[in-house]
Amino acid sequence: MTALAWLSLAVFLGAYALIATERIHRVAAALGGAGIMLLIHATDAGAAFFAEETGIDWNVIFLLLGMMIIVGVLKQTGVFEYLAIWAAKRARGRPYRLMVLLVVLTAVASALLDNVTTVLLIAPVTFLVCERLALPVVPYLIAEAMSSNIGGAATLVGDPPNIIIASRGGLSFNDFLIHMAPMIILLLIVFLGMCRIMFRKSFTYDPVRAAEIMRLDEREAIADPRLLRQSLAVLGLVTAAFVLHPVLHYEPSVVAILGAGILVAATPVTTEQALAEVEWPTLVFFAGLFVMVGALVETGVIGQVSQLAVNATEGRLGLSAMVLLWASAGLSAIVDNIPYVATMSPIVADLVQANGGNEHAQVLWWALAFGADLGGNATAVGAAANVVVLGIAARNRHPISFWEFTKYGLIVTFVTVLLVTPYLWLRYLA
Repeated sequence: MTALAWLSLAVFLGAYALIATERIHRVAAALGGAGIMLLIHATDAGAAFFAEETGIDWNVIFLLLGMMIIVGVLKQTGVFEYLAIWAAKRARGRPYRLMVLLVVLTAVASALLDNVTTVLLIAPVTFLVCERLALPVVPYLIAEAMSSNIGGAATLVGDPPNIIIASRGGLSFNDFLIHMAPMIILLLIVFLGMCRIMFRKSFTYDPVRAAEIMRLDEREAIADPRLLRQSLAVLGLVTAAFVLHPVLHYEPSVVAILGAGILVAATPVTTEQALAEVEWPTLVFFAGLFVMVGALVETGVIGQVSQLAVNATEGRLGLSAMVLLWASAGLSAIVDNIPYVATMSPIVADLVQANGGNEHAQVLWWALAFGADLGGNATAVGAAANVVVLGIAARNRHPISFWEFTKYGLIVTFVTVLLVTPYLWLRYLA
């Protein structure tokens, strides 16, 4: 690597260390790192702000912005209080049953929507129901972030890296359902068992509060039925447009912004009220992180690391798939999986063709998808959903530290990737 590549890697690792140790605010660390990358010419304005592969992913930023506005309007209708009471009553006030309900709901929704949108919708419900039952909210938020990444891996539209992989590999929505979804269902069941063990100290049942919950009528929580109908109609259209992306060809960010605009324009909600719930620090953090990772792509650091992993396999399909799976999981834990997959996909495309381009060779695409999607669970900054959950938690005065998330994330990632290893080997290579 060049001297500039080494310098950019040092800047990234320094910023990452500050984020991990929380010596300074993560937004300041990300923006500071991005500023230094620009200062040392590891990247420039064109690459940082306008390039598709090495710049700020404005699709992610505007998707987040649009959905935050929609969620902000929905919050005023009382629908989240309704869902919180409904969920608590369904679980009969039992903490673990409640976690199972929320985790499954998050995973299923993440397969149809993108995982960031899902956690934006589920998090407000989680705060309210945990407050009602006097439960610690942090374990539930962590479990939901991880289940969103697991569930999102099941479909083409569930996680942004899958869209990139489908485009490069010529894979369809049904391909992901056939090859990814069966294993994701198994991983979700295993994850629910892990939650029972990892968060066991948080499952304190309070019969008095549970009885109080059972006496509540969730319908009384709806404060503005007309606004609720309007908001749900817009959210339904937005969701349908997400699912129909392969047909309509509208980017999720465009759909989200259009939905937010329609909702603000067509309802009595003021602009100030709509923007009040936007997590501005989270959006700025993403921008800084994108610039830093883009600089690593621009200087060739990520490409070099990826190429070393490919060279180490010496053209053997089985070894290539295993190295790709575990290397993708490891790298996606420390850099956002979107630019990582964008960098790796041309290399994988060449490897697939070199191995005959048949269904067996396509195991490399599934190894990349599983590794990148599941590796995002390993650390607090490994996936967009994790960052959003941390931002929401901090805003609601329940901060989740980098290491509090990561100590669970590393275990979940190791176990899930370990289970995927024999699945890929037996289904495609044995």
